[in-house]
Amino acid sequence: MPSITLANLSWSTPDGRPLFSDLNLSFGPERTGLVGRNGVGKTTLLRLITGELSPASGTVSISGTFDVLRQSVQVVPGETVADLFGARDALGLLARAGKGEATAEELADADWMLEARMAGALARAGLTAGAETRLETLSGGQRTRAGLAALIFRAPDFLILDEPTNNLDRDGRQAVIELLAGWRGGAIVVSHDRELLDTVDAIVEMTTLGAARHGGNWSRYRERKAIELAAAERDLADAEKRVAEVNRTAQETAERKARKDSVGKKRAARGDMPRIVAGGLKRKAENTGGENARLADRLRSRALEDVSAVREKIEILQPLTVTLPPTGLPASRVVLRLDTAVAGYDRENPVLRGLSFEITGPERIAVTGPNGSGKTTLLSLVSGALRPFSGTVQVMVRIAMLDQRVSLLDPALPIRDNFRKLNPGADENACRAALARFMFRADAALQVVGTLSGGQMLRAGLACVLGGPQPPSLLILDEPTNHLDIDSVAAVEAGLRAYDGALLVVSHDEVFLGEIGITRRLQLGVRNPGSPSAPRS
Repeated sequence: MPSITLANLSWSTPDGRPLFSDLNLSFGPERTGLVGRNGVGKTTLLRLITGELSPASGTVSISGTFDVLRQSVQVVPGETVADLFGARDALGLLARAGKGEATAEELADADWMLEARMAGALARAGLTAGAETRLETLSGGQRTRAGLAALIFRAPDFLILDEPTNNLDRDGRQAVIELLAGWRGGAIVVSHDRELLDTVDAIVEMTTLGAARHGGNWSRYRERKAIELAAAERDLADAEKRVAEVNRTAQETAERKARKDSVGKKRAARGDMPRIVAGGLKRKAENTGGENARLADRLRSRALEDVSAVREKIEILQPLTVTLPPTGLPASRVVLRLDTAVAGYDRENPVLRGLSFEITGPERIAVTGPNGSGKTTLLSLVSGALRPFSGTVQVMVRIAMLDQRVSLLDPALPIRDNFRKLNPGADENACRAALARFMFRADAALQVVGTLSGGQMLRAGLACVLGGPQPPSLLILDEPTNHLDIDSVAAVEAGLRAYDGALLVVSHDEVFLGEIGITRRLQLGVRNPGSPSAPRS
């Protein structure tokens, strides 16, 4: 039976920081989602499995074959679907055989079922294109489906998928979700896409405490985590009660001893007992006091260790929450208005043509459509980074935009300094409190932005934009969940639900859009030369 087994696996970063040690995991012919907060080592684990990295200690044993799903299919001019399958020469042989031009030796090597097997793989991936179709004529989602078809064709025992739906449009995401839902071999999937994770058979959660396997999909895993959190909170209350009891008992014991010692001192002062007896009692009292203090310290230390262990578990289980200052945006206030806007990067061939719509009050609008339909162009137009060729764009309130690079932050400055720069009226206490709400506590707030991961950088951008005393009335987000782990996505969702301003969001993550309460959609269609890119609301 195909399997992947990790035995006593350890790995450390180049600077010596251990990511995991003595890790033991096994994967069989089932679909497994690998989850955990950014930086815990999920992608590193996949690279150890595929052989891109070597473990510091331990072994990786693989029985069977595996294939890695690329996030996107790169287009080479002239390349066809057949090239993704590695079948150009074999198909050429069949073509020559059909014309009677193949030699006897070539005919002996011909794969007469190749075309049928390729067609079956393409149909399973939901693609009607043929083997001769040039890749540059396909949309991004169609190219993803072609790549999936090639993977189905190779039929490995295991799929290795690292954030496979990142940067894909809705069609591409759906193709990956459908593939995994129908996959009957083994699969290891690192993803924050909750739709995708709801198709798996098991979840392996990686934390700073190690790795734990949970049967069932993402929804079942979250239900169990909620139960575990409630149990951990009860354990914490019990542990804190024991600490209080130890402190109270130690205090009462010390007070009784002090009263008893006081009586002995008074008797000794009156001369009621021989000096040698008084000296012996004094030494005994001192020894007893020291023993009581040591016993109390041991009990207190054990109780505090229990509290610390439970708190660490709760830190892992506890969903992240964010609270934000209000914007006070009235429901009747017109926030944004576009009137027959024409925009793009080439006046002769604009991306957006005749686009008109407006946002009133704290509306939450999702801009959707396939890759290339003009979503990012629209955000650039609204934010002022791009001017229309014709038509008007009116922004009536203070806005902020977080693009995928979070370019409003200065990469050379610490997070704290970026916050103070964007919120000059906030004092140090307000700055620290705002950053802490987005998990940048104490020294974490002093990290230089240029050293942050993609997920950390987005969190820092949200903290600096939304955590100030006067958050903007319109927030523009471009694919905000692409580089976040699931817990961070949940924190952003909680923060955006608490935000009372208007939202204009580009995202292909349907779960995210549902969680932040989208009230309206602006659907951009695929642009054809000479036709308007009129939206559907």
